[in-house]
Amino acid sequence: MDKLMTLWTGSGLFNIGSGQVIMIAVGLLLLFLAIRKGFEPLLLVPIGFGGILANIPEAGLALTAAENAIHFALKAGNAEILAALAAPLDVAYQVGQVVTPELKDAFKVAVKEASYSEMAMANSIAQDIGYANGMLYNFYSVVIGSTIGPLVIFMGVGAMTDFGPLLANPKTMLLGAAAQFGIFGTVLGAALLDWFGILEFTILEAAAIGIIGGADGPTSIYVSSVLAPHLLGAIAVSAYAYMAMVPMIQPPIMKALTSEKERAIKMSQLRPVSKREKIVFPLVVLIAVVLFLPDAAPLLGMFCFGNLMRECGVVERLNDTAQNALINITTIFLGLSVGSKLMADKFLDAQTLGILGLGIVAFAVGTASGVLMAKLMNKLSKDPINPLIGSAGVSAVPMAARVSNKVGLEANPQNFLLMHAMGPNVAGVIGSAVAAGVMIKLLS
Repeated sequence: MDKLMTLWTGSGLFNIGSGQVIMIAVGLLLLFLAIRKGFEPLLLVPIGFGGILANIPEAGLALTAAENAIHFALKAGNAEILAALAAPLDVAYQVGQVVTPELKDAFKVAVKEASYSEMAMANSIAQDIGYANGMLYNFYSVVIGSTIGPLVIFMGVGAMTDFGPLLANPKTMLLGAAAQFGIFGTVLGAALLDWFGILEFTILEAAAIGIIGGADGPTSIYVSSVLAPHLLGAIAVSAYAYMAMVPMIQPPIMKALTSEKERAIKMSQLRPVSKREKIVFPLVVLIAVVLFLPDAAPLLGMFCFGNLMRECGVVERLNDTAQNALINITTIFLGLSVGSKLMADKFLDAQTLGILGLGIVAFAVGTASGVLMAKLMNKLSKDPINPLIGSAGVSAVPMAARVSNKVGLEANPQNFLLMHAMGPNVAGVIGSAVAAGVMIKLLS
């Protein structure tokens, strides 16, 4: 009976909390949207599955060695382990002290607020005792914590990107620039929330949150890792969630800001772009931008390198690897890593929910700004621009361009906007990388 009781009290069913039930349901919802509705399955399947794994009670798959040790020591009342971990985390604990809810909260707060060196020391102690980092935490550390994942993704996106539509119609770069208003508007929004005492965000945290407005997951992860590493999980989840939900979020905004007549505007066929132009363009963009803004070099450098491999025509094997095997492998582990941050006790709090709220505002403002800029350009130009392509100025490549094309076809079955929308779409990628460099330069 004792062994059966031990088995039962150590099971997930016995230890599951309401928050974990909610987050497992969220993971299942993400899988449903990916599998049944087809919403960006390459992102949502690994993120949703990672979220389910992260919330399995007692598994500790998304926890550090120290967090696992603290959890089981508090549960068993192991004074020696608690005393060993209390010292580096600066928790007031005396050997023999009764484990109370207040003590559990003290350890939880200490882990959340611990510096990198304090957490590293606690992890080292826990590993010496015999505890290990969870599987998902190790994925997160290697892929996201080191920023390797976002940079590899950017290289792969560059290898899959055709700058032809942007070169054929350069003025669409203005639409990509306009969509970046979502980033800077959200920085101000986060600062105002702090000013009014609604939510506490420093200017560094506000800047990291604002990048979500570009709908660019790799850029959001990179900037938050530099400016606000402690918010990286919530920001990554927000950015990738909104990227995946572009087909749900953008159409209502686009339709609210345009008339049926505007949505039906047909654009003239784009001019052919020479191979030489396509080879020179990423080199010119890289050199021109990073000479003025070196902090944008990592993101923009990998993006332009990937695009050069695509266009130069002499490294087909490297280009194929970057477009397929490498980016697919990275996406798997990056998705699982993002999903690992859907843990109930870390995700279901006011600050994280505030980040989610600001993220969708940022995304909406970026979408609206692109559409409104296109309408303004129509007032000043003789060549008509379908305002729908302005919404593609956010960096969700090529999802936002597909949405512009889909909404355009609804208004006019002969209206094919995909290639036109790719211009502002790739301009948005460049714009978000530049915005990231500006934030890092001004604030880091």
